[in-house]
Amino acid sequence: MQNCTVRAGKRPLEAELCVSQNSTSQQRFFSTGIHSLLEALCALQFDACNCTSGDICARMAAMFTCCLGCCGDGGPGHAPLKEMPTVQLDTHHMGTDVVIVKSGRRICGTGACLANAPLHQNKSYFEFKIQSTGVWGIGVATQKVNLNQVPLGQDSHSLVLRHDGSIYHNNEEKNRLPANSLPQEGDIVGVTYDHVELSLYLNGKNMQCPASGIRGTVFPIVYGCSAETRVLRRLL
Repeated sequence: MQNCTVRAGKRPLEAELCVSQNSTSQQRFFSTGIHSLLEALCALQFDACNCTSGDICARMAAMFTCCLGCCGDGGPGHAPLKEMPTVQLDTHHMGTDVVIVKSGRRICGTGACLANAPLHQNKSYFEFKIQSTGVWGIGVATQKVNLNQVPLGQDSHSLVLRHDGSIYHNNEEKNRLPANSLPQEGDIVGVTYDHVELSLYLNGKNMQCPASGIRGTVFPIVYGCSAETRVLRRLL
């Protein structure tokens, strides 16, 4: 659900986190049942401007209203829907050389940062957009991960795709993207996680390179390396 902007060379890591669900990711969300459907619709509602199709947003908003009307009539046995938190980068769980800007939606510097919302659904999806190549990694991690030790994947607390296409967990290469399918500038890397297996998508296509091994409650995570830190002055 995220956009990851990475600057190469002497320019710093600049990663932007935002909820963005295209039709492919929506289909993956909705296949998991009504609970995940409602959570996905809640996520859409607070950042619908990033949907790839205005028609999809309109239809999903209508469905969301319908679901609220059916499930939240205030009658006997009424249980209000749990309000979904605004997903953003968590300033309480970031590396010491990391700077978070843009209201928790952009990361600059060297190190890693967790998102503020754990992955509770039966099958969760988030995505990053690569704006330019460099040293980066995305995946899932527990709150015990060392956010200053990059690249991640060196211990049991993180499971990540690295910029070279390798997927690491506990200092072991669990899988690898095909050599001709490494993420390039402008590509969107999607991640699904079902509490057992992590799968990767490149521009909506399943890369067929699942990985597993991490245990416990996990969060989306992004990291990068840079020699200096600066803040973007325009939206990429």
